[in-house]
Amino acid sequence: MDRRRNRRVTALLPVRTWGVDAHGQPFTQLTRAKNISENGAVLQGMLCTMKVGESLHLQLGRQQAEFRVVWVGALGSPRQGELGVAAIPSEPDIWDVNLIHCGEIAGKG
Repeated sequence: MDRRRNRRVTALLPVRTWGVDAHGQPFTQLTRAKNISENGAVLQGMLCTMKVGESLHLQLGRQQAEFRVVWVGALGSPRQGELGVAAIPSEPDIWDVNLIHCGEIAGKG
C-alpha cells in the first residue's frame, strides 16, 4: 500500500534547477521532473551532490519556486542522480497541473 499523502502524477517535465551543492558550490542545470505532486516532485538527472535539508530553486517555464531536498538517490544505485524535493508552503505552485484530473485519466489508461 502506498503511504503517500498526496496523489502523484508521472511526468517528464524539463526543469531548470539551481542552488548550492553539498560542497558549497553554486550550480545551475537542466533536470527533469519524473513525477509531481501537490507537495513535491522527484527530479532526475542531477549532476551535483545535494544533502537532505538543503534548498534549491526550480523553474518550469516562467514559474519558479524554492524547494527543500527530502531524499537523495544513493551513488551506484538505480536512483543515482534523483532527488526527492518538497514544496515550501509559502512558495508558488510551479506545476500548473490539475493533479486530480491527471490521476483520474492515468487510472483509466
